[in-house]
Amino acid sequence: MFMGEYNHTIDAKGRLIVPAKFREALGDEFVVTKGLDGCLFVYTNEEWANIEAKFREIPLTTKDARKFMRFFFASAASCEIDKQGRILIPSVLREYAELEKDVVSVGVLSRIEIWSKSKWTEEGEFDDMDDIAEHMAELGLSI
Repeated sequence: MFMGEYNHTIDAKGRLIVPAKFREALGDEFVVTKGLDGCLFVYTNEEWANIEAKFREIPLTTKDARKFMRFFFASAASCEIDKQGRILIPSVLREYAELEKDVVSVGVLSRIEIWSKSKWTEEGEFDDMDDIAEHMAELGLSI
């Protein structure tokens, strides 16, 4: 499980330090792709295989499914951590997530999300958590 929030900078070549706490669980190679809300999603190869298996069962006759698969899988990239603990994020992913300098990596259970600091600050305004918690309870998730 991934958890925690870490602030780093991305360099001019598009390299980002992966927090040490995340490196262990990610392994030597993992997948980065476009996420929702304008961030990037990072998955272990094992979790990525689970996601692939689920998508293989969705009928291709469903237009939304085809569109989402293109969004999610076409931009996916296999990444490896270098000796300095960094990954190279492909330019198409950097552009999508608007990663320019300040970056936030957050652990969210089975994945890591990579955010531009400015977007994270916007998304991180948790003023409406009471309403969201009520909705989550309707889904059977209460804390």
